[in-house]
Amino acid sequence: MKRQTVFWNRLRGKGKRKVGWVESMKNALFCSWLNVFLVFIPIAWVAHWEQIKDHNPWPPRLVFSLCFIAIIPLEGLFDWGGEQMSIYLGPSLGDLLVITLNNAVEAALAIILLTKCELRLLQSTIVGVVILHLLLVPGTAFLTGGARVWEQTLHPHNTQLNHSLLMIGILSLLLPTAFFAALDRGSQTILNGEPSFAGSTLLTDEVRADILKISRGFAFILGVIYIASRVYLSNPPGDDNALKPLPNMPDEIKEHEKELNEVEPEINPLACILLLCAVIALMAATAEWLVESIEFVREDPRGRIKEEWFGLILLPIVSFSADGVVAIVYFCKRVINHFLGRKVLVPSLLARARAIDLSIQFTLFWMPFVVLLGWIINKPMMLLFDYFELSLLLGSCFLVNYVTADAKTNWVEGLIMVSFYVMIAVSAWFYVGQPELEYFLQCATTVLEAVTNGIAAGHGEGGAAGHGEAVVGGGAHH
Repeated sequence: MKRQTVFWNRLRGKGKRKVGWVESMKNALFCSWLNVFLVFIPIAWVAHWEQIKDHNPWPPRLVFSLCFIAIIPLEGLFDWGGEQMSIYLGPSLGDLLVITLNNAVEAALAIILLTKCELRLLQSTIVGVVILHLLLVPGTAFLTGGARVWEQTLHPHNTQLNHSLLMIGILSLLLPTAFFAALDRGSQTILNGEPSFAGSTLLTDEVRADILKISRGFAFILGVIYIASRVYLSNPPGDDNALKPLPNMPDEIKEHEKELNEVEPEINPLACILLLCAVIALMAATAEWLVESIEFVREDPRGRIKEEWFGLILLPIVSFSADGVVAIVYFCKRVINHFLGRKVLVPSLLARARAIDLSIQFTLFWMPFVVLLGWIINKPMMLLFDYFELSLLLGSCFLVNYVTADAKTNWVEGLIMVSFYVMIAVSAWFYVGQPELEYFLQCATTVLEAVTNGIAAGHGEGGAAGHGEAVVGGGAHH
């Protein structure tokens, strides 16, 4: 009962300064200079609605720019609201809230793609978001944060658990893919524009149904694992361990928890919750307009950007770019202060590895969530991923686990992570995707209908089926 009493007292702000509603709204409005961009939200919405009308459409590039700018202050409000709620929730639940809020744009994007039945693009985007948070974001943080110190320290307790969570998330994708690859493929030949399934054991409704059952079962298991991991971190085994410092905790984390206990809030908890709900609603709608406005890149008749690269690299970077803009602004501010001789804070010896936590949550919670949501709304979302995409996830997971194994990082390791992400982007530029997976992920009644629709639509970009070539054993001859 002691732990519950402490939690509720903290959530109610007992012992903290009481903040009224007027003061709360005023502090939220003036919490950051980025809020000046809030005026772009109604402009972006008007631009979107005018664009979808038949008369006087706004240029897609302009709508995309307006939606992009509109998301920047919303990201800032997410960060500020999450930090304020950390004062009321404590470091463990506070970090969970901040991580969830930071995944809000990507999660909204995933749900939008699911409802539009863009399942192949959804899978590529999921992989892109995970490797972005595994490689580029922490790699950049380690590179810039460790530039003036010998090494930075990660929380050893969380790092050890993160290795296991990352691996089980990737292995959950490996098993359906191995199941699919190990099937007796037989042969499927397309002759004279007509699909022939004689002897085929691969592109069938039975195989798709089996993989969907496996995926939905795995989704439940992954959700249980993620919930159990959060319970373990927020309430370690033992008497009142949740109220004690975790073992092997770096001094920097102890100082951070001490600051949370001493700092005064700028908004009351109920007002903060309502603010975050409003920001989530605005973010979801604006993110949808952003995705729709960027279609001009995907539908470029010159075909310079393949759909695989669009999902793996472009969409994840766009969804995270608002945070990137904020980070760049503060980085430039620090550089200017350094050259002007102003006071520059000594870099923290504690490396921020929150981006890796973002990948863990996206793999163990949001990915299973969209699988189960697809089940509910009758969309065949599954955990059978493209072979190339799976190899990217395995390689990224291996590198991150290796870099963080000693719970210490430096700028060279950050450079290695960023470099590997660039390698992935270069190789993905030339990749066209796995054709038979595209047929499984179409919202058609049967696989035969999906293949027939693909031939009629001239799905040449997805693989050989669009060119009337032979698909033997489920592979494609490009």
